[in-house]
Amino acid sequence: MKTSRKILPGSLCPAIASADVIGDKWVLLILRELFLGSTHFSDFQRAIPRVSPSILSNRLKSLEDAELILRKTTETGRTKEYRLTRSGRELGPIIDAMAVWGLRWRSRRIMEQDCDVGAFMWDFHRTLATDAMPGGETVIHVHIIDQSRLGSWWILANGKTVDLCTDDPGHDVDVYISARLECLVSIWMRDISINKAKANNDLYLEGSRELVQSAQDWFACSPYSKIKPAPNI
Repeated sequence: MKTSRKILPGSLCPAIASADVIGDKWVLLILRELFLGSTHFSDFQRAIPRVSPSILSNRLKSLEDAELILRKTTETGRTKEYRLTRSGRELGPIIDAMAVWGLRWRSRRIMEQDCDVGAFMWDFHRTLATDAMPGGETVIHVHIIDQSRLGSWWILANGKTVDLCTDDPGHDVDVYISARLECLVSIWMRDISINKAKANNDLYLEGSRELVQSAQDWFACSPYSKIKPAPNI
């Protein structure tokens, strides 16, 4: 007698098939970095500091197997770089919509488990409005006062080139920023203005008068800062 194979509920649903591929948090973070321009293994490590090398390798391999990314050898032949395929690129609007939904319907309050200082500073340094800075090199020292580890960061901005360091590069500092991590994130999300944070003594800015007075123009800003929480219903 012929027996029929049992069909599990939802096993034919394309949404579940998609979730099997991109439903992992590390996969989503890696894809986000690819859309932001990261291409090398070391790029992902800097931007996602909590991911271990073994997990990162595993997730990159799974994305390759799913044909969402390609691993290519650079022209020097010494390193590999990762590039999105056509299929991978089509995930851009989906990941963007997930971010917007999360900001609208999830609490905006920054919890310790939600924010990694290294990941935040990576986002912070690449969202500076460098066009509003003076010409030439600008050196920013960020002191995150509630972080015993990785509490000091240096940002070197020169035109469109912005570098982030955890060790003092030995350059003269143009402006000093001092605040708690939650305060910096709130300013980055534009949940609080720089002037209000300064008036509350939550943010301290010292250094070049021009940079201090124009901080609202060049201070880093999240690309999702205009997304506001949905009203309570």
